[in-house]
Amino acid sequence: MRDKQDYGLLNGLALAYIGDAVYELFVRESLIRQGNTRPNMLHQKATKYVSANAQADLMYEMLERDVLTEREKEIYRRGRNAKSHTTAKNADVKTYRISTGFEAVMGYLHLEGETERLQELMTWCVQARDGGHDFDLKSQDHASVNDKEEGT
Repeated sequence: MRDKQDYGLLNGLALAYIGDAVYELFVRESLIRQGNTRPNMLHQKATKYVSANAQADLMYEMLERDVLTEREKEIYRRGRNAKSHTTAKNADVKTYRISTGFEAVMGYLHLEGETERLQELMTWCVQARDGGHDFDLKSQDHASVNDKEEGT
């Protein structure tokens, strides 16, 4: 049996490769659960969440709202800075790189088995693209500091 691997050491593009699939599956399942079943409509709606532009917008918002932990920010930067020889069909290089960083975070959380955090972030992302949040998500790093300050 293998020892637990530190997936944070993987190449940012490898993390983004799995993160792309994980996030897309989450979005597709969410759309199906909402009752969307027509294939063309599913594709159109999914694009709102999974395009490079959508993912870059989400990453900007996550960084602005301080949603990510320090480790997640490191993984994001690794994915964003990875040298890729491909680009998105409908995005510029900067947008594509930011979306690659977004996918790297999702891939990292999935591979590390951080299922609860992954679900929390992906749910937050879908709600953000839908125009609002049912909850205000803060990074786990900051939540623990706030708890200590409040004496809990």
